[in-house]
Amino acid sequence: MRERLQKLLSRAGVASRRHAEVLIGQGRVCVNGRIARCGDRADPGSDSIAVDGALIGFAAERLTLLLNKPRGVVCSCHDPEGRRTVLELLPPELARGTGVHPVGRLDVDSQGALLLTNDGTLTLALTHPRYGHSKRYQVLVRGLPGEDTLQHWRQGVLLDGSPTRPAQVRCLECRQGDALLEITLREGRNRQIRRVAEQLGHPVLRLRRTAIAGIGLGRLPSGAWRQLHPPEIVRLSRGAAH
Repeated sequence: MRERLQKLLSRAGVASRRHAEVLIGQGRVCVNGRIARCGDRADPGSDSIAVDGALIGFAAERLTLLLNKPRGVVCSCHDPEGRRTVLELLPPELARGTGVHPVGRLDVDSQGALLLTNDGTLTLALTHPRYGHSKRYQVLVRGLPGEDTLQHWRQGVLLDGSPTRPAQVRCLECRQGDALLEITLREGRNRQIRRVAEQLGHPVLRLRRTAIAGIGLGRLPSGAWRQLHPPEIVRLSRGAAH
């Protein structure tokens, strides 16, 4: 099946779609020996695709990984600022040539559960709002939010002109005047938890995602990864709510 080149390069782990467009515009991408142009399509099964003269491989095997992202690492295939990316935490044979890419985002200052896959169908199931996969976080905030504040957070807070979806929020413990919260969301707006916490007067001090759709980190160390088991992938693909 023919697909847009920037999508194929992103799936192969060469670059993000935006950066792939830059590569194509610079004339650094060739299809069957001819310089590609923006908007071109190719079939990874039959066409020869090269970047800077190096052929790009496309893995037939579908891979889905759970990574425990450390702080300071960028959720991207390529970072123009030269910061370390999540692909650099994988073995070279997985980071290049398999097409795995991060699904969704954790900002650079956050840590915890992140999925990577080369399965486009699964990517859609994980990112489309209609599936509403749950994401659970442990969040250390400054100060001790009262029950009224927590209830406000649970019911929804106005962001960008529209309220957030209802969330599960509970206080796990207090630490020297600060509070450790457990928060479960079924949406993922940009820096949502940090923005809501700031708006409610309790800025985030530390944020760690502990589970996605009920698939938790367990004892997976920071910076480590594991391949998902088939039942876990089925759960994600079906859009099961957990």
